Amino acid sequence: MAYEEIPESQPAVPDWEHGTGLIGVRDPAVVDAAFERGERHVGVAVIGLALHHPDPRTILPRVAQALRATDPARQHQGTVALAHVARLHHTTDPECLALLRTQPRGNEADDDLWDFVPRRNLPWWLWRHQLPGHIQWYLFNRWRH
Repeated sequence: MAYEEIPESQPAVPDWEHGTGLIGVRDPAVVDAAFERGERHVGVAVIGLALHHPDPRTILPRVAQALRATDPARQHQGTVALAHVARLHHTTDPECLALLRTQPRGNEADDDLWDFVPRRNLPWWLWRHQLPGHIQWYLFNRWRH
């Protein structure tokens, strides 16, 4: 069986039972309906929305909803989605930052927020976590290479 790439004009049909095709979700209404139904793989759809939707103000409330979940896998997927929003749109919002603060430090979103969002928009707790490593790199590792 040969691999056949699905053209972007014909995205894969989401399979909520197995979680396939969800990374291609582009419609916020699909994600909202999945949250209402309590779909197990809704976090993957939030990541897909973060990758494909052009408006971060539409994406971030769904990311916050994933970060508020009690399921650790869904929280992690919310963290990954927030990292994609930071990388692609160079922004975040106060609610997502407050929810991210409850997550363990050193996750994907911490690094992408630090690298892609203007630092003046980042809270002190993220500075406190990220700055020592960057100072160490600047003072020691940068000069060795």
